[in-house]
Amino acid sequence: MTTLGTRLLTLLRGELVGSDAYGNRYYRLKGAKPSGRGGGRFSRERRWVIYKGEPEGSKVPAEWHAWLHHMVDTVPQPRTRYPWEKDHQPNMTGTPQAYHPPGSILRGGHRSSSTADYEPWTPG
Repeated sequence: MTTLGTRLLTLLRGELVGSDAYGNRYYRLKGAKPSGRGGGRFSRERRWVIYKGEPEGSKVPAEWHAWLHHMVDTVPQPRTRYPWEKDHQPNMTGTPQAYHPPGSILRGGHRSSSTADYEPWTPG
């Protein structure tokens, strides 16, 4: 959920520059020219994202992350994806879709038996 201030800024002064495959929308400050002088509050272009659904930073794909953080100046364009590329996945920690390895208490707590070369330590 976005704050009232972010909604107002987006409505009044935001310029939509694009969206990603997950429905997140990316904005920049309309008509603002960065000063180019370091250190000031507006020395760089202001950029932000309005998330679709719950706001979670890991929902932003890598190419949009680079744009948001001024690593690149060009707005990401759709590109050809290679067959070996995996789809972007947000961080699922703390959700029902979180990964729990075999033996995890959250997965039932049963682990496979140890091999014969294991000998537990006992205090002497």
